[in-house]
Amino acid sequence: MTDQLATLTQDGDVSIITLNDGKANVFSTAMSNTINSLLDEVPDDKGSILITGKEGLFSAGFDLKTISGGDPKAAVEMTTAGFKLLSRIYSFPRPVIAAASGHAIALGAFLLCCADYRIGAKGKFIVQANETRNGMSIPTPILEISKSRILKNHWYRAILTAEAYPISDSVDAGYLDEVVDPEDLMSKSLEVAKDLATLSHPHYKLTKDLDQKEILERINKSIEEMANFS
Repeated sequence: MTDQLATLTQDGDVSIITLNDGKANVFSTAMSNTINSLLDEVPDDKGSILITGKEGLFSAGFDLKTISGGDPKAAVEMTTAGFKLLSRIYSFPRPVIAAASGHAIALGAFLLCCADYRIGAKGKFIVQANETRNGMSIPTPILEISKSRILKNHWYRAILTAEAYPISDSVDAGYLDEVVDPEDLMSKSLEVAKDLATLSHPHYKLTKDLDQKEILERINKSIEEMANFS
């Protein structure tokens, strides 16, 4: 694992957050806290955000070692931090672009669902919400996010039966908006991010707030209940 779990760089008005923990880019409590700290440095009244991973891997989701490690408090802390982070990214007041640099599994797939525009790299990669195949239920926060992005005719396959979608089929399901050659991933993602960075403030935020109001109320109420239960 690298010392810096995620980094923030700038390209004009685009803030680029790159996940790279040296392994599977898991959403440990430390990873979620790191990304939150980086988001604190991103302007919320101009520009856009581009989130990507390392070559071949966007994210493998939560740290399963923590979930199965026998410390319920640590597991709840990690999942609560992850859900709060997704809620923040989903509702971020400026456009969010995701560049899926490889596999997007579990929370990695739901992170794609939080973005306003999603681009994937061609290759033998999958996008999968694999929880129900791993003996886990999917809680309200990510159910709500997935329902707002996964197309209705794919939702049962993608979420309830945990189907693994090849990256090339992920557009049809609603996980991605387009797929490009790996060597073009960042250039295309930056092109989109720079275009969306021109959307006017505060009109983008106000419209997004109206669209997400009821969904976010259910998401944040559920997160609060989880935190109180712990």
